[in-house]
Amino acid sequence: MIRIILKKGREESLLRFHPWVFSGAIAQVLGEPAEGDLVAVHSYDGTYLASGHYQIGSIAVRILSFDMDPSSPEFYVRMLSRALDVRKAIGLTDVQKSGTNCFRLVHGEGDGLPGLIIDWYDGVCVLQAHSVGMFRSKARICDALRRIFGDSLKAVYDKSSGTAPFKAGLELVDGYLYRREDFENGEIEVLENGRRFIVNWEEGQKTGFFLDQRDNRAMVGSYASGKRVLNLFCYTGGFSVYALAAGAESVDSVDSSAKAMALVDRNVAINGFGGRHSSHCADAIEFLSKSQDGAYDLMIVDPPAFAKHRGALDNALRAYRRLNASAISKVSPGGLVFTFSCSQVVDKITFANTVFSAAAQTGRSVRIIDRFCQGSDHPVNIYHPEGEYLKGLLLYVE
Repeated sequence: MIRIILKKGREESLLRFHPWVFSGAIAQVLGEPAEGDLVAVHSYDGTYLASGHYQIGSIAVRILSFDMDPSSPEFYVRMLSRALDVRKAIGLTDVQKSGTNCFRLVHGEGDGLPGLIIDWYDGVCVLQAHSVGMFRSKARICDALRRIFGDSLKAVYDKSSGTAPFKAGLELVDGYLYRREDFENGEIEVLENGRRFIVNWEEGQKTGFFLDQRDNRAMVGSYASGKRVLNLFCYTGGFSVYALAAGAESVDSVDSSAKAMALVDRNVAINGFGGRHSSHCADAIEFLSKSQDGAYDLMIVDPPAFAKHRGALDNALRAYRRLNASAISKVSPGGLVFTFSCSQVVDKITFANTVFSAAAQTGRSVRIIDRFCQGSDHPVNIYHPEGEYLKGLLLYVE
């Protein structure tokens, strides 16, 4: 295995189990690694520290193990089994008790597998590789999934075309790595807290459903009874279904994607709701700006990531400020605003300060009632706090 030698004193982060090695910390590379190769990282005095995938960029090595050879045939079986154990511990694998048969099985650094996402949809695993190393490991990962789940595994679908590094010369074509003979469809109906949702991983965004908002959808439901609800950037209507189930007076769902809105209508229908719901295929920000003041008692503001890298941070913060100012100014007196950011480069303090600035622009009295993050199946490695990417606030607006 190719060896990476760190500069003197730069081993401290690895001794604290941080899963990244930055290029500026490297003193010497003994060999000529290609992007995605497994490499061993050593301190300046030659002490072995960890092994991981080599990549080109500021993050030069993503650590896979501090004590095990990642090339071992049992590596992915062990790591995926450990990830499954976490989901068992929080009750997500017991459908009878949880009313849920979809969850994130692997959450990158949070499960010790940087660059890998796997979502479980009632027997279908949808995989996304965010690094060359994980992309090149797909076959091994698929084999490990088949060993762990056996006949309960219906399919493994690779959806890495939008996540793997496009400049690495990879053949980025989405498709099935495994499909049971009796499985044909590209979509499936799943349960989340007893609510029914249609998930299409072939045509939908991300892996087909935003599983990270499961707990926050339930929280919206706990406040929605009797309220007029506006769900902006609704995607396939997760928040809308929970609000309707809780007895909302009315729900308006807004998204610019016609495909997403078609799934919203199907999800509302299979849960038995209809007359209290309206779908609007429109730009969410424009729809909000044209809405009547006080027309809604509860708003969900859950936009896509406005900043995917630090170079876009300033523009993103301006967009969050404008959007939240508009929502706060429009919600009815005594109304609630659930507002979120899924941009990893926007930390929770910066997000809260941005919402504070938006509130100040409106001149209305605003209180923070609660704070939110991603669901428990999206764990944060305690040595890698950067993994806490989803931030949310519940605002009470007088």
